Amino acid sequence: MASLTDQPERMSLAAYWELLMNLTRREIKGRYSQSFFGAGWAVAQPLATMGVFTLVFARLGQMPSDGAPYPLFAYAALVPWFFFSNSVASGTMSLITYRNIVTKTYFPREIVPLAQIGSRLVDLAAASGLYVLLMIYYRVGLGPWGALVPVFLLLLVLFTVGVALATSAMNVFYRDVNPVVQIGLQLWLYLTPVAYPLSVVPDQYRLFFLLNPLTGVVEGLRAVLVFGREPEWAVVGISSALIAAIFVGALVLFKRTDKYFADVI
Repeated sequence: MASLTDQPERMSLAAYWELLMNLTRREIKGRYSQSFFGAGWAVAQPLATMGVFTLVFARLGQMPSDGAPYPLFAYAALVPWFFFSNSVASGTMSLITYRNIVTKTYFPREIVPLAQIGSRLVDLAAASGLYVLLMIYYRVGLGPWGALVPVFLLLLVLFTVGVALATSAMNVFYRDVNPVVQIGLQLWLYLTPVAYPLSVVPDQYRLFFLLNPLTGVVEGLRAVLVFGREPEWAVVGISSALIAAIFVGALVLFKRTDKYFADVI
């Protein structure tokens, strides 16, 4: 039987979970409540970018897609990319946005950026639904390697959480972190094999791309979903190690600085 001293801790954890869910719902409602298309905007963003990439890279630039239909090839990478990008963009500003509760109430501060990421899971699910329709349209089936999709999504979420924790904490102390993040995300898209396969990257630049943790996630998801084949394990292994290190480092940074947030904000 649990001791009475365990009860307050359990109640606190339940209260923190409820706060996380409430903030997540608030973000979702705030983003879509007065929008005509609602969650359709979550699909419009990667869909519109896929259209531009298809025209510019596939039609005009003759970019190879390893034999797969280019719209499917690009969209499979754009869905995780926009989840990461939008989560980090809103997560970076989250502690400043919620300064009222950060300065007046004690709770684990990581709940605030986590709520931003949690709300973006709705966008991820909506955009993934369109990918299923594209698979049906192009008659691409899901093979046995598709069972690895949850693994790559977990890596994606862990990396997103790590980056959002780090940038949100630094943005409390240095407000120019946010514009740097915005510019960095714009450049990051083109330094990630989204519009092109990793195979076209010249050997002398390949190591640089491998040091991008999203490379293994994007290439892995595309391998198991678009091509129905085994992912390149060396690439996935490098990305997994980097993601684990970044996640742990970001969590340590956040926990060491969160006690100063209320005073600085």
